[in-house]
Amino acid sequence: MKSPQHFTEKLISHFKDSATVKTINKGNLLLKEGDIETHLYYVTSGALRVFLLGEFEEMTIRFGYEGSFINSLSSFINHTPSEFYIEAIRKTTVQIIPKNKLHDIIYKDAESMQAYIALIEGLITQQIEREIDLLTMSPSERLKRVLARSPNLFQQIPLKYIASYLRMSPETLSRIRNS
Repeated sequence: MKSPQHFTEKLISHFKDSATVKTINKGNLLLKEGDIETHLYYVTSGALRVFLLGEFEEMTIRFGYEGSFINSLSSFINHTPSEFYIEAIRKTTVQIIPKNKLHDIIYKDAESMQAYIALIEGLITQQIEREIDLLTMSPSERLKRVLARSPNLFQQIPLKYIASYLRMSPETLSRIRNS
Protein backbone atom coordinates (compact mmCIF):
# COMPACT_ATOMS: atom_id res chain seq x y z
CA MET A 1 0.00 0.00 0.00
CA LYS A 2 1.21 3.47 -0.81
CA SER A 3 1.32 6.01 1.99
CA PRO A 4 -1.02 8.94 2.58
CA GLN A 5 1.99 11.13 1.72
CA HIS A 6 2.21 9.50 -1.72
CA PHE A 7 -1.52 10.05 -2.20
CA THR A 8 -1.11 13.70 -1.14
CA GLU A 9 1.66 14.13 -3.71
CA LYS A 10 -0.60 12.54 -6.33
CA LEU A 11 -3.39 14.96 -5.40
CA ILE A 12 -1.07 17.97 -5.60
CA SER A 13 0.13 16.81 -9.00
CA HIS A 14 -3.48 16.46 -10.16
CA PHE A 15 -4.28 19.92 -8.81
CA LYS A 16 -1.42 21.39 -10.85
CA ASP A 17 -2.73 19.69 -13.98
CA SER A 18 -6.46 20.36 -13.79
CA ALA A 19 -7.48 22.66 -10.93
CA THR A 20 -9.07 26.05 -11.24
CA VAL A 21 -7.13 28.84 -9.51
CA LYS A 22 -8.87 31.46 -7.40
CA THR A 23 -7.54 34.39 -5.38
CA ILE A 24 -9.52 35.51 -2.35
CA ASN A 25 -8.87 38.88 -0.74
CA LYS A 26 -8.44 39.22 3.02
CA GLY A 27 -11.82 39.12 4.76
CA ASN A 28 -13.66 37.50 1.87
CA LEU A 29 -15.37 34.14 2.16
CA LEU A 30 -14.54 31.03 0.17
CA LEU A 31 -17.57 29.25 1.69
CA LYS A 32 -20.39 30.41 3.91
CA GLU A 33 -22.59 28.67 6.42
CA GLY A 34 -25.48 26.93 4.65
CA ASP A 35 -23.61 26.34 1.39
CA ILE A 36 -23.00 22.75 0.35
CA GLU A 37 -19.29 22.07 -0.04
CA THR A 38 -18.52 20.56 -3.42
CA HIS A 39 -14.78 21.27 -3.71
CA LEU A 40 -11.43 20.54 -2.16
CA TYR A 41 -9.02 23.48 -1.97
CA TYR A 42 -5.24 23.39 -2.01
CA VAL A 43 -3.70 26.56 -0.57
CA THR A 44 -0.77 27.80 -2.67
CA SER A 45 -0.32 31.10 -0.82
CA GLY A 46 -1.93 33.03 2.00
CA ALA A 47 -4.04 31.70 4.86
CA LEU A 48 -7.64 30.74 5.56
CA ARG A 49 -9.60 29.89 8.66
CA VAL A 50 -12.60 27.66 9.12
CA PHE A 51 -14.93 29.07 11.75
CA LEU A 52 -18.47 28.98 13.00
CA LEU A 53 -20.59 31.57 14.69
CA GLY A 54 -21.45 30.92 18.31
CA GLU A 55 -23.98 32.91 20.29
CA PHE A 56 -21.38 35.45 21.43
CA GLU A 57 -18.27 34.85 19.33
CA GLU A 58 -16.70 33.37 16.24
CA MET A 59 -14.97 30.06 16.97
CA THR A 60 -12.04 29.10 14.77
CA ILE A 61 -11.74 25.35 14.29
CA ARG A 62 -9.09 24.91 11.59
CA PHE A 63 -6.52 26.76 9.52
CA GLY A 64 -5.29 26.34 5.99
CA TYR A 65 -2.06 27.87 4.76
CA GLU A 66 0.48 27.27 2.05
CA GLY A 67 0.75 23.58 1.25
CA SER A 68 -2.45 22.44 2.96
CA PHE A 69 -5.84 21.16 1.87
CA ILE A 70 -8.99 22.66 3.30
CA ASN A 71 -12.77 22.52 2.95
CA SER A 72 -15.89 22.01 5.04
CA LEU A 73 -15.34 18.27 5.37
CA SER A 74 -18.66 17.19 6.89
CA SER A 75 -20.59 19.10 4.20
CA PHE A 76 -18.30 17.70 1.50
CA ILE A 77 -18.71 14.10 2.64
CA ASN A 78 -22.43 14.19 3.51
CA HIS A 79 -23.57 16.69 0.85
CA THR A 80 -25.31 18.72 3.57
CA PRO A 81 -25.26 22.45 4.31
CA SER A 82 -22.02 23.57 5.91
CA GLU A 83 -22.01 24.67 9.54
CA PHE A 84 -18.83 26.61 8.82
CA TYR A 85 -17.47 29.62 7.04
CA ILE A 86 -14.09 29.61 5.29
CA GLU A 87 -12.53 33.07 5.29
CA ALA A 88 -9.28 34.43 3.88
CA ILE A 89 -7.25 35.97 6.70
CA ARG A 90 -4.65 37.15 4.20
CA LYS A 91 -4.83 37.49 0.45
CA THR A 92 -4.96 33.81 -0.50
CA THR A 93 -4.65 31.77 -3.67
CA VAL A 94 -6.21 28.32 -3.82
CA GLN A 95 -6.37 25.62 -6.42
CA ILE A 96 -9.87 24.17 -6.60
CA ILE A 97 -10.81 20.65 -7.55
CA PRO A 98 -14.45 19.52 -7.76
CA LYS A 99 -15.60 16.52 -5.75
CA ASN A 100 -16.21 14.39 -8.87
CA LYS A 101 -12.61 14.89 -10.05
CA LEU A 102 -11.33 14.00 -6.57
CA HIS A 103 -13.43 10.83 -6.69
CA ASP A 104 -11.86 9.97 -10.05
CA ILE A 105 -8.45 10.01 -8.32
CA ILE A 106 -9.61 8.17 -5.19
CA TYR A 107 -11.43 5.39 -7.01
CA LYS A 108 -8.85 4.92 -9.75
CA ASP A 109 -7.21 1.98 -7.97
CA ALA A 110 -7.13 0.15 -4.64
CA GLU A 111 -3.89 1.82 -3.52
CA SER A 112 -5.34 5.30 -4.00
CA MET A 113 -8.47 4.31 -2.09
CA GLN A 114 -6.42 2.89 0.81
CA ALA A 115 -4.18 5.97 0.91
CA TYR A 116 -7.22 8.26 0.90
CA ILE A 117 -8.73 6.31 3.79
CA ALA A 118 -5.44 6.62 5.70
CA LEU A 119 -5.41 10.36 5.01
CA ILE A 120 -8.98 10.76 6.32
CA GLU A 121 -8.18 8.60 9.36
CA GLY A 122 -5.23 10.88 10.12
CA LEU A 123 -7.48 13.93 9.89
CA ILE A 124 -10.03 12.34 12.22
CA THR A 125 -7.27 11.53 14.70
CA GLN A 126 -6.05 15.15 14.62
CA GLN A 127 -9.56 16.42 15.31
CA ILE A 128 -10.01 14.03 18.24
CA GLU A 129 -6.64 15.07 19.70
CA ARG A 130 -7.66 18.72 19.43
CA GLU A 131 -10.99 18.03 21.10
CA ILE A 132 -9.25 16.23 23.97
CA ASP A 133 -6.82 19.17 24.31
CA LEU A 134 -9.70 21.65 24.54
CA LEU A 135 -11.56 19.58 27.10
CA THR A 136 -8.72 18.47 29.36
CA MET A 137 -5.66 20.70 28.99
CA SER A 138 -4.80 24.02 30.58
CA PRO A 139 -4.35 26.99 28.24
CA SER A 140 -0.55 26.74 28.43
CA GLU A 141 -0.65 23.00 27.66
CA ARG A 142 -2.97 23.61 24.71
CA LEU A 143 -0.47 26.12 23.34
CA LYS A 144 2.45 23.69 23.78
CA ARG A 145 0.59 20.90 22.03
CA VAL A 146 -0.53 23.03 19.08
CA LEU A 147 3.03 24.30 18.63
CA ALA A 148 4.31 20.71 18.67
CA ARG A 149 1.84 19.84 15.89
CA SER A 150 2.30 23.09 13.92
CA PRO A 151 5.60 24.80 14.83
CA ASN A 152 5.22 27.55 12.18
CA LEU A 153 1.69 28.50 13.19
CA PHE A 154 2.65 31.95 14.53
CA GLN A 155 4.45 32.77 11.27
CA GLN A 156 1.31 31.93 9.26
CA ILE A 157 -1.68 32.99 11.35
CA PRO A 158 -2.47 36.20 13.28
CA LEU A 159 -2.54 35.92 17.07
CA LYS A 160 -6.26 36.68 17.47
CA TYR A 161 -7.21 33.68 15.33
CA ILE A 162 -4.80 31.36 17.13
CA ALA A 163 -6.34 32.52 20.42
CA SER A 164 -9.82 31.71 19.08
CA TYR A 165 -8.60 28.30 17.92
CA LEU A 166 -7.19 27.61 21.40
CA ARG A 167 -10.37 28.94 23.08
CA MET A 168 -8.69 31.76 24.97
CA SER A 169 -8.49 35.52 24.72
CA PRO A 170 -5.64 37.13 22.75
CA GLU A 171 -4.45 38.67 26.03
CA THR A 172 -4.24 35.26 27.70
CA LEU A 173 -2.34 33.86 24.73
CA SER A 174 0.11 36.79 24.80
CA ARG A 175 0.64 36.37 28.54
CA ILE A 176 1.32 32.63 28.18
CA ARG A 177 3.73 33.19 25.27
CA ASN A 178 5.64 35.84 27.25
CA SER A 179 5.96 33.79 30.43
